[in-house]
Amino acid sequence: MTPWLTVVGIGEDGFSGLGKQARRALLSAARIFGSPRQLALLPRCVVGERLAWPNPFSLAPVLALHGEPVCVLASGDPMFYGVGASLARQVPAKQMQVLSMPSSCALAAARLGWPLQEVQVVSVVARPLAALNAQLYSGVRLLVLSNDGDSPAAIAQLLRERGYGPSRMQVFEHLGGPDEKRLSGSAEDWPHAQVAALNLVAIECQAAPDSPRLSPISGLPDSAFRHDGQLTKRDVRAITLARLAPQPGELLWDVGAGCGSIGIEWMRAHPSCRALAIEADEGRQAFIEYNRDQLGVPGLQLIRGKAPQALADLERPDAIFIGGGVTGEGVLPLCWERLRPGGRLVANAVTLQSELALAHFREQHGGELTRIHVAQAQALGSFDTWRQALPITLLEVVKPLDA
Repeated sequence: MTPWLTVVGIGEDGFSGLGKQARRALLSAARIFGSPRQLALLPRCVVGERLAWPNPFSLAPVLALHGEPVCVLASGDPMFYGVGASLARQVPAKQMQVLSMPSSCALAAARLGWPLQEVQVVSVVARPLAALNAQLYSGVRLLVLSNDGDSPAAIAQLLRERGYGPSRMQVFEHLGGPDEKRLSGSAEDWPHAQVAALNLVAIECQAAPDSPRLSPISGLPDSAFRHDGQLTKRDVRAITLARLAPQPGELLWDVGAGCGSIGIEWMRAHPSCRALAIEADEGRQAFIEYNRDQLGVPGLQLIRGKAPQALADLERPDAIFIGGGVTGEGVLPLCWERLRPGGRLVANAVTLQSELALAHFREQHGGELTRIHVAQAQALGSFDTWRQALPITLLEVVKPLDA
């Protein structure tokens, strides 16, 4: 099948920087879609109708022209945080060809001498800036795709607030074009309030000596979360996440989420992990919203409601954690029914009543019960003794594939 749709990656050097195949595609296209900036890069000899993307953005105008010779302009590599990736989800591969140029990240890495495979890439184009928080570790190199000319200053402010003021920043404007420019400085005293709208930020992360150390491994310190005491404590949380065993792309229900600590650490396990935090209390809902941004997972979705009513129409999950409301009528049965085959259900209990509910559930569906005892050394007069936290009963059940 001959492709009807051609996605052309175009750089700041415009039409002259394209290869022969990309030029031929543009010269023969009946219609060409792109941003006003990209369309302006085309010379007069490209006679196809030039169509700017609608606002709000939509692929519908392109998809409506199925079968006609259509070109779409994209920046650099269309399959790298570009419109090509969006089109590939809706257009079969045999109907679309993608002609790539070096991405802005590839160009920046070449300018900096950074091996691209050793760099973390983050996009804040129409995405929350808070996503950067999950990537901040001393020694890490970041390439950040900016949303606009205000982004570098906002990134510098975020770095300062998170204790990464000593980090070195370099901003590349108009990479690959005649107006290319580089601005340098530290986040602590970043002097450029406004830069060119088309820019990329390179960061060499460096934490201040007194900044908190937040590991990518589950079991963040309790102080990393804002909460009212309704928090799965650090050691129990680490054990719970190990049993939930997050895998890339999987969805978790965090039922009775409290401050959202389980759902947040689930999403920090891998960028493609997703979580729904179900919480009825308004104060704790505010904690969840604060914590998800501070810990770099702004995509965690807050479901305002109480189980089981709030669960009815949610997307079926790959794993479920029940930290509160185990004894609620219908909660365990509905969670088990909605869980995908092969999925994991983990529930924690503290009271006798909730332990009995887990034991009864285990009689019906199997699984493993574990008792967790955690004690901390605390002062007793001039000596130290062990202070025992409330024991936790943990149920882990894997749903059969044929269920």
